Amino acid sequence: MTSTLLIVQIVLAIAITIAVLLQKSSSIGLGAYSGSNESVFGAKGPTGFLAKATFSLAFLFIVNTLALGYMYTAENSKSVADTIVPKNNAAVPAAPATPAPAPTAPAAPTSK
Repeated sequence: MTSTLLIVQIVLAIAITIAVLLQKSSSIGLGAYSGSNESVFGAKGPTGFLAKATFSLAFLFIVNTLALGYMYTAENSKSVADTIVPKNNAAVPAAPATPAPAPTAPAAPTSK
């Protein structure tokens, strides 16, 4: 499942890159930083097809990233030390559940 999500992640990254590169630039080089009169999204706002497609692809990319993070965390919750088997294949004894009672001290000799 994680390999499928990883392939989808790569395809989404390529699709987002293409969608961003196909959009018309809203600035003319460094002129955007020196008081250009263009707005960030142009006169119509972000209503174009490519803007909606980019938003949708970005949303899917984020959801897929969260799913991949969850899947990898669930897979890696186990430790390698849990799978170690001793060379003689002997089972490691478990610690006793209740400790053995402490021995009692010998009684002091009584004088007659």
